[in-house]
Amino acid sequence: MGSRKLFDTDKLADGLYGLGWGTVKRLPEGVAVQLGRQLADVAWRRRGKGVQRLESNLARVVPGASAQRLAELSRAGMRSYMRYWMESFRLPAWSQERIRGGFAPEDVHHLEDGLKSDRGVILTLPHMGNYDLAGVWVTTKLNTPFTTVAERLKPESLYDRFVAYREGLGMEVLPHTGGAAFGTLARRLRAGGLVCLVADRDLSSSGIPVTFFGDAAKMPAGPAMLALQTGAMLLPVTLWYDDTPVMRGRVHPEIEVPEDGTRAEKAARMTQELADAFAGGIADHPEDWHMLQRLWLADLTPRGGTPGTESP
Repeated sequence: MGSRKLFDTDKLADGLYGLGWGTVKRLPEGVAVQLGRQLADVAWRRRGKGVQRLESNLARVVPGASAQRLAELSRAGMRSYMRYWMESFRLPAWSQERIRGGFAPEDVHHLEDGLKSDRGVILTLPHMGNYDLAGVWVTTKLNTPFTTVAERLKPESLYDRFVAYREGLGMEVLPHTGGAAFGTLARRLRAGGLVCLVADRDLSSSGIPVTFFGDAAKMPAGPAMLALQTGAMLLPVTLWYDDTPVMRGRVHPEIEVPEDGTRAEKAARMTQELADAFAGGIADHPEDWHMLQRLWLADLTPRGGTPGTESP
């Protein structure tokens, strides 16, 4: 799964994450909720680059929205984003009962049927809600381990914190870089296992072009290529919050392998279907899509002669 970076300075980020996991998890839940909301509002009022980018992205999701509406959505988005962090800091201290009751997905039968089939299952998610909570719900409620991939963060100690945190929640975590992740994921799927991947933003140069909210973007090739290579089920998942302590979600129907076309054409069509499933969930709950980075190709500035890379 992805790794969300909240602070800009590496050493400061490492120290603050350590403080969060060591301190926030000891707070009463109501205090943590209120603290998260206050921090979100402070960040929103400062209107840093992340908040401005969030509003820019939301303008594509909600075309025609007024400046006031976008501001309301970005404020709600920052509160949702900080709820993710407060929950994540506290997850290691949650009881199994709290975990089982903390997530209420719809249509989970798609996942359960896939696990029973022994084909292997690939769950793909956008940066919505709290995918760590969804993951620990799977390992706890469904008693099913899974493998995921994490972006390598700097400093290395921060990446190690994320790996240790997620492994402590029952996940097998592979580094995004290094080239060996795809082969390991394929082996897990061929053995009938479960793989979970955050897949709404391409972190490589091999992403597949898609149309996303009416404009060109790229999304990772991995989910579709894994399904093509292993025969595993490819299931999109979207997550959102409401006004309760329980996160909501939906397991979407399987994205099936097209009957016709080359391997590349099949992967492209499957990735577009994945993007469409994500777009439907995000349009219904835009405030719970935590995309504070550039995503669409039109927003990316070529750097060093390489198209599609972000400028500083």
